[in-house]
Amino acid sequence: MRQRIGPDMANQASAEEAVRELLRFIGEDPTREGLQRTPLRVVKAYEFLTRGYHQDPKDAINGALFTEEDYQEMILCKDLDFYSLCEHHLLPFNGKAHIAYLPNRHIVGLSKIARMVEIYARRLQVQERLTTQIAQTIMDEIKPLGVAVVLEAEHLCMRMRGVEKQNSYVTTSAMLGRFRTHLETRQEFMNLIRTGKG
Repeated sequence: MRQRIGPDMANQASAEEAVRELLRFIGEDPTREGLQRTPLRVVKAYEFLTRGYHQDPKDAINGALFTEEDYQEMILCKDLDFYSLCEHHLLPFNGKAHIAYLPNRHIVGLSKIARMVEIYARRLQVQERLTTQIAQTIMDEIKPLGVAVVLEAEHLCMRMRGVEKQNSYVTTSAMLGRFRTHLETRQEFMNLIRTGKG
């Protein structure tokens, strides 16, 4: 991964001036009362929304591995909320993550999977890459027999601009190990994440 400059190293004054310039570009007056503090608010908001750049997703898992568990059935975390920013337009996309793995002697605390999703999502993303990063990190760090990840999200870049298609969702998936090679395992996962949906 490329080294990135964190907010502590960034020139906050320059970032705020860039927001003022954007306000001028769209025809606003950044000195008017309602906008005077907007540049600061925007910079702080982006620091929060992209804080995943300054956290290691692997750390979320490494410290929470439990070894020698005699369990090899599917473990599923379903309907994990996530929020991210599209790297093409800097507009939000958000939805649900469904993640399953087949343990191979190691299991991980379930809250740590949710934390890892949060770290990857809090970066500029495309949904396809986010899906793959989650699956590959679980595969690399837990070394299970298989991993399955499905993300379902709505993208404001599709709803607010461009095609302006309402009620549209994007679904992406990544299947590794036994989920890729065994149809019945993959189908069990898909059936489980559909349970309870309208």
